[in-house]
Amino acid sequence: MDHQATHTFDAPIAEVWAMFTDPEAHIAKFDRMGHRDIELLETVHEGDTFTIKLQRVVEVELPGFAKKVLSPTNTVISTDWWVDNGDGTYAGSWVLETIGAPVDIRGTTLLEPDGDQTNYTLTFDLKVNVPLIGGKIANWARGDAEKQVQAEFAAGDAWLASH
Repeated sequence: MDHQATHTFDAPIAEVWAMFTDPEAHIAKFDRMGHRDIELLETVHEGDTFTIKLQRVVEVELPGFAKKVLSPTNTVISTDWWVDNGDGTYAGSWVLETIGAPVDIRGTTLLEPDGDQTNYTLTFDLKVNVPLIGGKIANWARGDAEKQVQAEFAAGDAWLASH
């Protein structure tokens, strides 16, 4: 099941695109979100495409029923692929790989200009591959993922306000 979150950045799309293509903005975002040991693994900006891959350690508070199959501390590798659509919008896709965990999270992104602001739409699909309780864990994890998305939006706002 896809989930969607939207946010309006109080900055023109050129500034928001500059943030999304700046590796330091990604590192600052994850740091602000409480992630640690953040490492830039790859960044490629060629023509109308941009790719960034980062690794970090993420800690979550697990509900009791999930503690037998998941760890509260995980290494996560995120890969984002973006493209300039040539019409003033930017679209992308992303994948989160949680090392050693039976979790699959992936989604899409879209930046659209709205005057002096920018609308950001993020969708994601989350699956937990654990027999019997995978659905219950996925329901909990979706709620946690939605909190992470809101923290990402706030980190973006903070970056734009300070740059």
